[in-house]
Amino acid sequence: MRPRELVPPRVIYLVSTNVNKYLEAREVVASFGLSLAFLKDDVPELQSEDVAEIAAEGARWAAEKWDLPVLVEDTGLFIEAIGGFPGPYASYVLKTIGLRGVLRLLEGVEERRAFFKTGLAFCDGKGSEPTVFTGEAHGVIAEAPRGSSGFGYDPIFVPEGGDGRTFAEMSRAEKNALSHRARAFRAFCKWFLTYRGLSGRC
Repeated sequence: MRPRELVPPRVIYLVSTNVNKYLEAREVVASFGLSLAFLKDDVPELQSEDVAEIAAEGARWAAEKWDLPVLVEDTGLFIEAIGGFPGPYASYVLKTIGLRGVLRLLEGVEERRAFFKTGLAFCDGKGSEPTVFTGEAHGVIAEAPRGSSGFGYDPIFVPEGGDGRTFAEMSRAEKNALSHRARAFRAFCKWFLTYRGLSGRC
């Protein structure tokens, strides 16, 4: 019996090494009556400028390896004043120069608009092609880090539609109301309920 046949149809696996992404996504998925499990694995990352393409290739890899209904997510931060940098390389840039290094690139810059874009890809086991969803959050880069919650670039990103706080100054629920990742996961959940014939049964 294949491992996927042992899994209830409402359980999906997020393949990632970042538990913070999982904790955020789990709340969104639960609101649709679905269960998200965390499958800790280091997904090889395609070198591409397109976060959706990166996520899709990662989902193919994870589905072939695990033969489970899997999700793989990739997020980029695009800062307009510096040509969309760091874009899909946001994680690498954070590890190398950190938030302070990014802020130094914007010293003296008044126009600080930026946006996050998430690519989220689903594969329903081995041999399936990915279905991709995206979500964006637009805002500005703060002058200095603020807040202690969240992760990644949350302390320097002030989203549109909020009250001037950074993502790191918000609770997880508040961030999920505005974030790129939550928008992508909500789009996935709406599609998945129809795909699995679960609409109206939650």
